[in-house]
Amino acid sequence: MQRSYLDLDPEEVPVVFDISLAEEEFTMGINYNETFDFYTCDLWDAEGEPIVLGEKMVLNQPLFESLVDERLPGPSLVPYDESGQASEVSKANFYKTVFLTIDDLGDDNDEEG
Repeated sequence: MQRSYLDLDPEEVPVVFDISLAEEEFTMGINYNETFDFYTCDLWDAEGEPIVLGEKMVLNQPLFESLVDERLPGPSLVPYDESGQASEVSKANFYKTVFLTIDDLGDDNDEEG
């Protein structure tokens, strides 16, 4: 089953946009580090206060998972490759096989061989 993912155009990065997650409003920014070939994510609350800045995207790992902050969105955002081809998030695969997904399938649908 395919996960829902954020509608992004990697050619527009760096980009800042508004997003609704679990009926809460946020502003999100996606940035690219050309020197080391990785992407980061920034997140602000509805009032424009920063929640987290510069969170590195790691393949198949939820963003913000090491942070404890009640302002963080309910569903996890995960850079995920359903094709199983990628070993990291990079310019070569971002929004080709790796997509920033909304983890809305639940654990019972996340079985791997």
